[in-house]
Amino acid sequence: MFPPLPPDEAARQRAVDACGITRRPPNHALQRIVEQAASLAAAPIAAVSVVDRSRQWLAARIGIAVAETPRSESFCAFTILRPGEPLIVTDAVNDPRFAHNPAVVGSPHVRFYAGIPLVDRAGFALGALCVADTEPRVELFDIYDLSHLAREAERLMTQH
Repeated sequence: MFPPLPPDEAARQRAVDACGITRRPPNHALQRIVEQAASLAAAPIAAVSVVDRSRQWLAARIGIAVAETPRSESFCAFTILRPGEPLIVTDAVNDPRFAHNPAVVGSPHVRFYAGIPLVDRAGFALGALCVADTEPRVELFDIYDLSHLAREAERLMTQH
């Protein structure tokens, strides 16, 4: 299932372009946030993603070999649809949005996903801070702590 576009997609994309994050060199502070998120969630995979026109670009990552994926395969493209709410998928195999996703049926075999939208000052979701696991999860870690890390990532992403 392809993620739908947000109703304000043109304005959201202008906000992504304006923040300039996709044109900057790797940010060590964002990498540190990703590492903290993975540790907090005891997850092998974590990333700060930017959902661009046709791709998901990973500004920082752990447990993922590639720096970008097609937007059509992005969990985070679903996360940006609700800028004020986390997206939690306890078992991607049983979720019709993700059951046939290449990251679920193939490497890295994602089963659990939690993403917090990364929102600019105007309210546009630029991407997400996310963690993922290869095992399904029923019990969650403290999502508030992940949200706190997401706020730090937002500040770093929107600094010009």
